[in-house]
Amino acid sequence: MKKLVSTVDLPFEDWLEYRKQGLGGSDASVVCGVNRYKSPVELFMEKTGQLPYSEAGEAAYWGNVLEAVVRDEFTKRTGIEVMLVNEILQHDDYPFMLANVDGVCQHPNYGTCIFEAKTAGAFKLAEWETNSNGVGGKIPDEYLLQLQHYLAVTGYAGAYVAVLIGGNTFKWRFIERDEELISMLISLESDFWEHVTNGEPPPLDGSDASVKFLTEKFPESSPQSQIALPDNAAELIRQYNEAAALEKQYKEQKQQAENLLKELLGDNEAGNVGGHSVSWKSQTQERLDTKTFKAEHPRLFKKYATQSSFRRFSIKESA
Repeated sequence: MKKLVSTVDLPFEDWLEYRKQGLGGSDASVVCGVNRYKSPVELFMEKTGQLPYSEAGEAAYWGNVLEAVVRDEFTKRTGIEVMLVNEILQHDDYPFMLANVDGVCQHPNYGTCIFEAKTAGAFKLAEWETNSNGVGGKIPDEYLLQLQHYLAVTGYAGAYVAVLIGGNTFKWRFIERDEELISMLISLESDFWEHVTNGEPPPLDGSDASVKFLTEKFPESSPQSQIALPDNAAELIRQYNEAAALEKQYKEQKQQAENLLKELLGDNEAGNVGGHSVSWKSQTQERLDTKTFKAEHPRLFKKYATQSSFRRFSIKESA
């Protein structure tokens, strides 16, 4: 591995720019399509500068704040000292593979290993439980991929991960280097980085990022233009129609449940059952009556009215 840059006193804006130069450990699960919070298209748009950096939420904020606490507790329980790594590391052969690890430590058999500190909500406890045979333990897939990505970059043989769950449950695991998984990661990340280099997105999905990409790439339609779609479009139309039918069915089911709950509440503002609180509160909201305003003040309406352009998508049966 190479040491790309020291993070000591590195300005935040510069750190963001270095992040765009490659894929970090937290990006591995996104590239593999198993991340629950980000899609590959969204990651592509971030790396190509089409999406601004989004501020970390509460969970990420407290994860950073409590990193030292988790690290110290790991040392207290295991006797293994952790040394901080204040550098962004880079793979020798695949320079787009980057690593910003929490630290390194020594394993009696595997030598220098990675250390990673995590925090998780109480509802994530099951993801960290021991295996069914009571031996060892599992970790969430996104963290496993993150660690194997780090092992790919550093060449180390193993990694420790320690986690504070729900603020009162501490666990730690040791993960061995998995050459088969690393080979898969290198292949998938290489393919993804080609998309970034060429400026062409990975296969589009149903994420908001895909919608944003298409809206910006094709903002307007050419009047009276029409093409013959490829044969695979028929399968996409079938998929669309089936999903639309299910969407309507579930929307009606949701609305029925809402209506029946409202009937049960009656004049009451809230109700409780089985650990859930249901509310139906009265609220007051002021809105501009644009129809009346336009009729009574046409010049003002014309002065302040704005036009927006968008493309409407629809599927209809051919005549």
